[in-house]
Amino acid sequence: MTALTSPARPAEDASPRPVPWRRMGWVTWRQHRIALTGVAALLGVLAVYLWIVGLQLHHAYAAAIACHPASSFACADLIQTFNGMDDFLANGFVLHAVPALIGVFVGAPVLARELEAGTFRFAWTQGFGRTRWTVAKLTSLAVVLTAGAGALSVLFSWYYQPYLNPGNPTLNLSEVSQFFPGLFDLRGVGFAAWTLAAFAIGAFAGTLLRRVVPAMAASLAVYAGLAFAAALYLRQHYLTPLLTSNPNPPGSAWIIGQQWYTKGGQPVSPAVLGQLLGGNGGTPKSADATQYLIQHGYTFWTSYQPGSRFWPFQWIEGGWLLALSLLLIAATVWLVRRRVV
Repeated sequence: MTALTSPARPAEDASPRPVPWRRMGWVTWRQHRIALTGVAALLGVLAVYLWIVGLQLHHAYAAAIACHPASSFACADLIQTFNGMDDFLANGFVLHAVPALIGVFVGAPVLARELEAGTFRFAWTQGFGRTRWTVAKLTSLAVVLTAGAGALSVLFSWYYQPYLNPGNPTLNLSEVSQFFPGLFDLRGVGFAAWTLAAFAIGAFAGTLLRRVVPAMAASLAVYAGLAFAAALYLRQHYLTPLLTSNPNPPGSAWIIGQQWYTKGGQPVSPAVLGQLLGGNGGTPKSADATQYLIQHGYTFWTSYQPGSRFWPFQWIEGGWLLALSLLLIAATVWLVRRRVV
């Protein structure tokens, strides 16, 4: 009896063909469609609200500017209407929750859920590989989320424009600094960069901890700490502040610090100021007190960041946030590669 044999296939035929990248995009959408739909709904609601109140705000601003004479009762009513409009969004703080929510509810579970449930073992055997699987999920989600945040940031910049116009005597408004806390990182490239960083922090925390709930808590804590550190300590040092002895710096400037100095360049403590001003509380509050100190050789120096540095600061902050995000994504991929199944 003759045994039947089949010719051996070439070695390259034994290995499966790699799965196309586009299929991983579909799988990512199927796995995270609920989270992505929630993000789209949140951004959509905020965008519609910004558009509606923004139109009202721009119309009120145009009506107040065009009204003459400014001293009339009709113009006073228009000015009061503009000044009292929509404080809910005017300070910008409400939008700061968006990157944090994306980091917690999209970034943290993106890999932690499969690592916690153990379904990653099946995913890694489907001809895509753990590295490509991780890269595909992280990059596709990061691009979509960053683009959505960037679009919302453009709309917010349009909404806030009347507040940023130079001080207008008609409205009796002082010029608002673009470095205003809670506003700077919502415009330019800042909002998109912070959203990307929040997502990367969440993804890294999820891969490191391998549990969804602890990863969500950790990503929120790290993001909040980073945001506060940037606003309170890092941002003011992006470029060397300017110094001026003018008691009235530009209204668009970001005041870093103000201090009285002696002729020899030594700072004057509040206690010494109190003694010099005869118990005036240590802070010159009147023109007479200021004039008295100037006549006796003291100089009031102000360190500030001019409004013209808004875009350089935006690119600096966006640059280091992008670098941090790429580093965290690379670290996440490395953790997945070294994980033992």
